[in-house]
Order: sequence, then C-alpha cells, then structure tokens
Amino acid sequence: MPGLRSYPRLAGLAAAAAGLVLPAAAWAQDAAAAAPVPDKGDTTWMLLSSLLVLLMIVPGLGLFYGGLVRAKNMLSVLMQVTVIGAIAMIIWVAFGYSMTFTSGGGLNSFVGGFSKAFLAGVSPSTTVETFSKGVVIPEFAFICFQMTFAAITPGLIIGAFAERIKFSAVLLFSALWLIFVYFPVAHMVWFWGGPSAYSDPAGLIFSFGAIDFAGGTVVHINAGISGLVGAIMVGKRVGYGRDMMAPHSLTLTLVGTGLLWVGWFGFNAGSNLEANGYAALAMINTFVATAAAMLSWSLVEGLARGKASLLGAASGAVAGLVVVTPAAGFVGPMGAIIMGLVVSPVCYFFVSTVKNKFGYDDTADVFGVHGVGGILGALLTGVFVNPALGGAGIVDYSTADFAATYAGTATQLLAQAKGVAVTILWSGIISAILYKIVDLVVGLRVTTEAEREGLDLSSHGEAAYHS
Repeated sequence: MPGLRSYPRLAGLAAAAAGLVLPAAAWAQDAAAAAPVPDKGDTTWMLLSSLLVLLMIVPGLGLFYGGLVRAKNMLSVLMQVTVIGAIAMIIWVAFGYSMTFTSGGGLNSFVGGFSKAFLAGVSPSTTVETFSKGVVIPEFAFICFQMTFAAITPGLIIGAFAERIKFSAVLLFSALWLIFVYFPVAHMVWFWGGPSAYSDPAGLIFSFGAIDFAGGTVVHINAGISGLVGAIMVGKRVGYGRDMMAPHSLTLTLVGTGLLWVGWFGFNAGSNLEANGYAALAMINTFVATAAAMLSWSLVEGLARGKASLLGAASGAVAGLVVVTPAAGFVGPMGAIIMGLVVSPVCYFFVSTVKNKFGYDDTADVFGVHGVGGILGALLTGVFVNPALGGAGIVDYSTADFAATYAGTATQLLAQAKGVAVTILWSGIISAILYKIVDLVVGLRVTTEAEREGLDLSSHGEAAYHS
C-alpha cells in the first residue's frame, strides 16, 4: 500500500491533523500531571489497616466475647460475630457506602444517597481525598477500610444480650440496624466535602463542629446504646442473679483482648488515611491510653475488691481503646494517658454498681464499657484537642495555611455534647423500634429449654468442647 507522501493532498491533511493532535496530547499530559496520584505508602498503609480491623472482628472480638460467656454458648458468639461481619460487607458494597459517603440531597444532614449504589462509578483509577488538600488514596482502599468499621460495629452489640437471643433475630436486627442506624450516624459524623471543598454541605453532627477521629460516636456510643436497649428488651438470662454465670475462659478473653489491641492500631491510626505524623500520633495514643486504662482499672478493682483480676485488666484495656478512639489523632500522648486513667473508674462504676442498681443483664458490659467509654471519650476529646494541653488542634481549611485552631473549651465541649446527644437519641429510639419489629417477625429469644441447653447445640448443632 503506497504511503501518504504519494498523495500530496492527503499528506497535507495528515500534517494538519498532527498539528491538532499534538497540542491535545500535550494538554492531556498536563492534566494528568496536575491530577493528584495516590502515594504507594499511603495506599499500603490503608490496605494494611483494613486487614488489622478485620483481625479485630475475626477472631479478636469473637474470642473476647466467647471467653466471657459460658462454655455452652461459645460457638454461638463466634458464629454471630462472624456472620454479622459477612452480612455487613455485602450490604456495605451494595448501598451502605453510598448511603454513608455521598450527598443525600435534601436529606443530606442525616443520610447520603444512592449515587454509588453497587459501587457505580468506582474503579481502580478513582480516588478519594484524605485530610490533606490534594492528597488522595484509591477509592477501593477507602471503601475496604470503612467496610470493616461497618462490619465490627453490629458485632459489638451482640455482647449485651449474648446467651439468649435467636440467631435469626441477630442477623435480621443487624441488617436493619446497619441501614437505619449505622449508615445515617456515620454520615452525620463523617460526611463533608473534604479539604478541597470544605464549605460543601456536611452531615449534621459534622456541621456542629464535633470531631470524632476514629468512631467514638459512630462505633462505640452507637453500639453501646443499642446494646443497652437490646439487653432490656430481650430480657435477662434464665437464672440471672441466681445461677453461676462466670466467664468460661478468661484465657481466650485475653487472647481476644490482645487481638483487639493490635487491630485497633488499624482502627485508630488508619483513620488518618495517610501514613504520616498524625498516624504516628494516633498510634502512640493507642498504646498509652490503653496501658493507662489497664493500670487504672486494676488499681480501682484492687482497692474496691482487695484483688486485681485478669478480667478487670482486659476490661480496662478495652475501655482505654474505646476512650481514645475519638481522640486518637487529635490529643497529645499526655492527654491520652489522662483519658485512660479517668475512663476506667467511670466504667468500673457502671459495670459494678449502676448495672446492679438497675438490674439489666448486659452480658459483656457493652454499655458499661463501649457506651460509657465512648461518651466520655467524645467529651474529653473536646478538652484535650486544645494545643495548650498538648493537643494537635483542629485544622481550619478556610485559612491559607490550614492552621490548627481551637475554638475554646466551652465551644468545643458544646459541639461534642450535641454530637453525643444526637447519637444517643438516634441509636436508642430507632434501635428500640427495630428490636420490636424483629420480635414481631421472628421473635427475639430462644425458648427456655434451648437457653438451658446452650445455644451452641440448640441453635447450631455443635459444641465448642468435647469431654
């Protein structure tokens, strides 16, 4: 076939076309150069953090709760935590991500929309902005990370009414709870335009000025309040207050505690979305707050009971992890230590005195540790974020240099309190409605005979241990 130079007119047209194509190509290259590109270190950190949070669920939370129940209910707890996580992951990619992290139009203060339902428009090349202007990570990495949060939170709730609830009720309630409680609260707390569009409409609690670094309200207050409502509505275990119901394996509970602590570094430090100094701040705070709370609980228990227990040390560790979650990347290490020292006496009072006073059967003290610790953590975050107290301050994206600011203790505490109040009311009221619906549809409790036999055999046909 003859070349273009054999036809002078066509050759002229080709040259003209080349003159048009080259500038377009150059423009495309400039545009590509201007678009932010994910850093491989940030991406790796987020992928690793997602796996660490998965470790918190399976086997961490399962073993922690499993050791706290009686031997005949060990597998039922493991099954509930594991299958809840699987359900949450499917719902998350179907529409949960979209409901949480997209604009909800007229309902945007409370919940997102469905523009990214079934991950529409998401690809390996799409990105989301971190907390630094112009810095991005792959959208799939962000989706995976937040998916693990949605997977663990309903799993936390089941510790409040373990040993007497139907498996079908757990699954139905968890699915409904994610849709009507978790996704809206997460949207209210975490949805905003990002550093490059900070003035865009945000979720209700975010618009208060309330801050929650890694889920003090979204995860712990949310789960704690729902757990308390569930413990009351499901009712007490057969023989509660009369029969021996001590944890069957504190060894497994400690293993679960250790896995939770390790996984929590992904939970807290991963919430920074970048591998930088703020992630390191969240990491050291997760170390020292937990250590302080463990020591504090052991001290209080030793003074109150004359002996410090392993159960108390494990409970203190979890309380420390809970209290520092909303504060992890905002407060300084000394503030984190104080938060850890303070949370254990408060939680100990609730699990040892308040629970007995009101007579509710919160099997694994979900409200006493997660609910109370989350509330205290959210409020104290408003105090210790103050740079004068060693905190990192709050970035003000309206300034040219994005300086760290602090509105003042009273102002920030009010914002935090408003966020806590909305979360308590939303979670408490809607959870009560959902428990009632589930009770009408499938029933909440197993029969007395099944409960006495143990849920391992009566619900799943297998046993954790064989003599």
